[in-house]
Amino acid sequence: MTLTEDPCDAVLVSPMLVRLVAERATGALLRDTGTLYLVDGQVVHAESPAAPGLEVLLTASGRVRPEGWRRAVDQAGGRGTVGRFLVESGQVACGELELCHLGALHDAAFFALAPGKGPTRFRYGAMHWIGPVRPVTAHALAREASRRRELLDRIWPHPEVDTAPVVPVPDRPGLPVTVRQRALLAAVDGVRTPGAIARLLGRPAFHTMVDVRRLAAVGAVETPLAPSPVETVPDWVARACAEAAQPSDEALLRRLRDALEAMP
Repeated sequence: MTLTEDPCDAVLVSPMLVRLVAERATGALLRDTGTLYLVDGQVVHAESPAAPGLEVLLTASGRVRPEGWRRAVDQAGGRGTVGRFLVESGQVACGELELCHLGALHDAAFFALAPGKGPTRFRYGAMHWIGPVRPVTAHALAREASRRRELLDRIWPHPEVDTAPVVPVPDRPGLPVTVRQRALLAAVDGVRTPGAIARLLGRPAFHTMVDVRRLAAVGAVETPLAPSPVETVPDWVARACAEAAQPSDEALLRRLRDALEAMP
């Protein structure tokens, strides 16, 4: 199955990825929003500055101890077999690793496939140190990214909430907040963004964005509003405004109104 089977998916990624899939390339596709690692034209790993890495998801959840992860990277990172080392050393079951890796891959790919203005480059032969776990077709990855964007828009069509600091709203009795969302609300401090909250809690960034948008939709959180742009006016208008503070001078107020209406 190729990426171009669904024309709607192709617009979500760079034309370079479409070509790389067709030629069954191996290497790293680098974009300003993240990196996709390909082997024989399939995506085997993804990274993005906006998403917690696999190590965060594994260690924060308690599936792998931090010292065990460091040992795996030290001993197997150079060979590109960290995933295999984690399984063979008994730190995580094979199926559990695959499930967690798939979640991290889709999470990072959601951002890596987002429209970006920076250059797109491909480094042939580059491999990720996690090693092979379970590849995903670029077609499936793009389709899932599209589904996730549509889901976010349905929940709360205000994308600025995804990157701005989340501000808590005083507790309102009766709000439909789940146990999972309450843990997120405990991390809301008016400074942390959804991405920072995801790293703190060891959760995928996309799932955190979903919870934040749902909380915003019910009024449990909000984001700071950008200040309104200040419109400059000529000095003579400012002086007239000061003079207009005298309410008895109706003629001056009319002249001021006429002058403002005449401004381009």
